[in-house]
Amino acid sequence: MQDNGYPKPLLIASDVDGTLIDDDEMVSARTRAAVHAAVADGVPFVLATGRPPRWIAPVVDGLGMAPMTVCANGAVLYDSATDRVLAAETLSVETLTWVAELAKSVLPGCGLAAERIGATAHDAATPQFVSSPDYEHAWLNPDDTEVSDDEVVAYPAVKLLIRLPGIASSHMVERLAPLLNGRADLTYSTNNGLIELSAPGVTKASGLSALASRLGIDGGAIVAFGDMPNDVPMLSMARHGVAVANAHPDAIAAADEVTTSNSADGVARVLERWWAN
Repeated sequence: MQDNGYPKPLLIASDVDGTLIDDDEMVSARTRAAVHAAVADGVPFVLATGRPPRWIAPVVDGLGMAPMTVCANGAVLYDSATDRVLAAETLSVETLTWVAELAKSVLPGCGLAAERIGATAHDAATPQFVSSPDYEHAWLNPDDTEVSDDEVVAYPAVKLLIRLPGIASSHMVERLAPLLNGRADLTYSTNNGLIELSAPGVTKASGLSALASRLGIDGGAIVAFGDMPNDVPMLSMARHGVAVANAHPDAIAAADEVTTSNSADGVARVLERWWAN
């Protein structure tokens, strides 16, 4: 073990896409080895992602371990080892309806989708992802159920997604954010015309803090890794926030350090300060 003058963290948290996994959506052997070395030393490794629980299994397979996970940008705490949703913060039907109407007025032509949550990753009691007919997916989503605009907002959801191809997500935020009046938290994980809304105060930082509390770990002893604006709250709250070299400028500005890119073992290079192979 080595430290090179850096205090050893008591908890490691990493974003998934664009951070932990490479551009081929794989966990490299070096990253996997660094994570396993930390866990073997008794330091929990947590995923903090915009992904829902049902999209965690490939990451678990790549890591060769099943970590605790902060999903849906902080709205869901999920134990991948037991396939159990531990807690969830949802947007109410009233708020979803209000935001949807607001979005339609300031972002004409936008499509709507909602991410719902059950007791497990693939809870089939209700469709977990529903979208309106004019919602154009930003990535492959085989779990989608197409419904009307009214049905998208008919049940509480952990995320409301608003899609408007051809416009930067940052520009969508500029139009909508000033009008939300604190009724929802707004962020984005791709700049390709997709923004995501959660319940007020729900961010990766709030989810990570709640999970750290469950684990009995001081939230100030965290090292966190990320690459996009939805990672900014987490990078800011961590004792040491690390952005990968391919990160959005907002994530880089919020970080204490910039490591190499997600495809150049950026996470592993930092973890190896304490846990060398």
